[in-house]
Amino acid sequence: MKRRWWSTSNVDVGKLPELTSGTAFLPGLMLTAGAVADLVRGEMSLPWLGGAGLLAFVALYVTVAYRAFDPSRRANRIKLGLLAAHAAVTYPLALGYGGNWIQLFIPLALVCGAVLRGQHLVVALTVLGGSAGLISGERDHDPLAAMINGYGTFISGLVTAAILGLAATAAELRRTREELARSAVDRERLRFARDLHDLLGHSMSVIVVKAEAVRRLMERNPAQAAVQASDIETVGRQALTEIREAVSGYRESNLATELDRARSALSTAGVTQDVQLSGPPLDPETEAVLGWVLREAATNIIRHSNATHVEIVMVHSQQQVRLEITDNGTNQPSSRPAGTPDAPGNGLKGLAERLAEAGGSLVAQVGPQGGFQVIAELPKPM
Repeated sequence: MKRRWWSTSNVDVGKLPELTSGTAFLPGLMLTAGAVADLVRGEMSLPWLGGAGLLAFVALYVTVAYRAFDPSRRANRIKLGLLAAHAAVTYPLALGYGGNWIQLFIPLALVCGAVLRGQHLVVALTVLGGSAGLISGERDHDPLAAMINGYGTFISGLVTAAILGLAATAAELRRTREELARSAVDRERLRFARDLHDLLGHSMSVIVVKAEAVRRLMERNPAQAAVQASDIETVGRQALTEIREAVSGYRESNLATELDRARSALSTAGVTQDVQLSGPPLDPETEAVLGWVLREAATNIIRHSNATHVEIVMVHSQQQVRLEITDNGTNQPSSRPAGTPDAPGNGLKGLAERLAEAGGSLVAQVGPQGGFQVIAELPKPM
C-alpha cells in the first residue's frame, strides 16, 4: 500500500520533494517564457546567440538547483563557481536584449536563495535586485517595470531562503521529537524491567524459602507445613496482583507494607530482626523509594547472605532521611553474585537509579561487624 505524502507517521520533513529536491525549482523556468517567445517571433538581433545563451542559462539553473540539495555534491567552491557562471550568462542576456530577458534575474535569485545563507545571500540579492531594476530602467525607460523587476528579484530569493530555512527547522524538530519519543520508550522500558525484577525477585525468594520450609515440616509437623503452603499461595497471588499493577503503572511501594512482608520472609528464613524506625511520617514518594530499598535488601539477605540477624534502622535529620540495613552474613560483597559494588546486578543498580532520580544516594558495602550493609539516603521535601 502506498503511503500518503502528507502522513505524519515515519515522514521526515527534510526529505519531502517540494522542499529538498531541485525538482521543486523547475517551475521557475516558466519565467523564461517571455525570452522564448522573443526567440520564436524573431524580434531580436542575433537570435542564434540569444538561443545559445538561453540554453546555457537553463542548463546552469537546473544544475545549480539540483546540486544545492545533493549532500554529496555541495562543495562551496563548486556551488559558488556555478552561481558565478549563471550570473555571467544572465547579465549579458539582460543587458543585450532587455524586456522579457530581464526577468531571468528572478530564477537566478531563486537558486541563490537555495545555495546562499546569511550575509552572502543578502549581498547577492541586493546586487541582483539592484541590477534588475537599473537594467530595466535603462533599457525600457519604465520606472514601474524597473521597480517590479528589482523588487521581484530580491523578494524571490529572500522568500526561497526563508522557506528552505523553515523546512530545515521543521525537519530538525521532527528528528528531535522522534529522538525524545525513543528516549521516553527506553526510560519506560527500563522502569518496567526494574519494577518487574524487584517484584519477582522478592516474591520468588519468599516462595522458595517457604517451599523449603514446607518440605522440612511436611513429615514432622503437617499443620505448620500447611500454614507455610498457604503463605506460598498468598505470596503468589500477591505477586500476580503486583505485576498487574506494575504493568498498569499504578503500583507504589509502601514502607510499612514492605516491612511486614520483609519481616515475615526473614522470619521464615530463620533471620531475626532488630527494627528501629524513628521520625515523623514520610511523604509518599520518599516512602515508596525506601520501600523498594527494603524489599531488595531483604531479598538479597534471604538469597545470598547466610545471615541469621539483620538490623533495620531509619533516622531523620533536618535535611534528609537515612535507612540502614545491616546483616551478619558470612558472604562479603565481592562474593555475592548480584547487586553488589564488585559484581553489580540489576537489583541494587536499579535502586541506585531510583534514588538518584529522587535526589538521593545508595551505598552498598561491608558492614561494621562484617556481613553486608545497605545505606539509602534521601533529601526531605521542602
